[in-house]
Amino acid sequence: MFAIALLAYVLSFFHRTAPAALAGDLVRAFAIDATTLGTLAATYFYVYTLLQLPVGVLADTTGPRKLLAGGSLVAGLGSLTFALAPTWEIAAIGRTLVGIGVSTAFIAVLKVTAVWFPARRFATLNGVTMFAGNTGAAVAGAPLAWLVVETSWRDVFVGLGIVSLVLAVATWWRVRDRPQDLGFAAVNAFATAEGMASWRHALAVVLRNPATWPGFFVNLGTGGSYFAFAGLWAVPFLVEVYGASPVTAAEHASLLILGVAVGALAIGWLSDRLDSRLGLMRACTTLYALSWLPWLGHVTWPTWGSLVWCLAMGLVIPGFTLSWTLAKEANRPAYSGMATSLVNVGIFLGTGLLQPIIGVVLDRGRASGGVGAAWDVALWILAGAAAFGAASAWFARGRRAA
Repeated sequence: MFAIALLAYVLSFFHRTAPAALAGDLVRAFAIDATTLGTLAATYFYVYTLLQLPVGVLADTTGPRKLLAGGSLVAGLGSLTFALAPTWEIAAIGRTLVGIGVSTAFIAVLKVTAVWFPARRFATLNGVTMFAGNTGAAVAGAPLAWLVVETSWRDVFVGLGIVSLVLAVATWWRVRDRPQDLGFAAVNAFATAEGMASWRHALAVVLRNPATWPGFFVNLGTGGSYFAFAGLWAVPFLVEVYGASPVTAAEHASLLILGVAVGALAIGWLSDRLDSRLGLMRACTTLYALSWLPWLGHVTWPTWGSLVWCLAMGLVIPGFTLSWTLAKEANRPAYSGMATSLVNVGIFLGTGLLQPIIGVVLDRGRASGGVGAAWDVALWILAGAAAFGAASAWFARGRRAA
């Protein structure tokens, strides 16, 4: 059950970051500029943002089985639409459907984790989840760039669509909402919607809880800047500013994402081991904000140096993932889907805002002949968002709901 939900989440990460490796191909295929490219890539995040709270409600009320099966079906159809799109408008529709479908994956994984595993393993399993997801994102970097050269980006997305449809069938066949559905005793008391008088009341309780919100803002800045950069603009930045080849630039993006994968696994395990969330989240988000300084300072790197730095950046980024554990612990276990989905909105709202903003900045810079200056402004925007996320971590408070 966990493996099926995890694979759906891996695919969602692949879709999330694939435009970075495909940026040049998409521009040529649809004859679009950087602003339109940013909007096309961000369409996924707009939909994801809007659907996170409804998905959280559905996870707590209908359970992860129907949620994930339906989401995988829609994602498969969206991927096929994107792959076969003759125009960027049709591609945007396909990207929208993908966003709708995969928006269910992460919350479904968290709900399966909350219901089927002991509470003391939640942060560790979140780390496993992020490790797997970022592995999928890493595959959407340099390996995808190589695969596109050998086949085409359209073939890749046809394959992804087929895999998503198979996952929909597998989910309906094997995933169950709670241990009692298979005759087992409940693992965690109140971890399901049993006894929930009203989802509206439950959502209101989560929204009114001041301990829920700092994680939202941490994710807005830290997660938003990370996904905006790794998911789209890292490769164009390295190509245009540092003169890297597209494949070399994609290798940098892959190492950044690989660092996040390893860091997530380590941070999740260490958080449960030390029974500490706040200190780790504050330290890691602060280090991530500071890691932008060499890019802002135009450090001249040997290739190995910039690769190592991308890996190092990635290792500290997953501090923001502890926001999900903090949100879960700050609310009743039965409301875990709503609580984690609320803070998760911050990631996709931040990314959805930053990706097109960077595109607008770059288009204006290119029109005036100042590409280098435009990239400076773009980096300051991303670094500022990272600093905002780090500052927000200091307003978080750790407490376990009664």
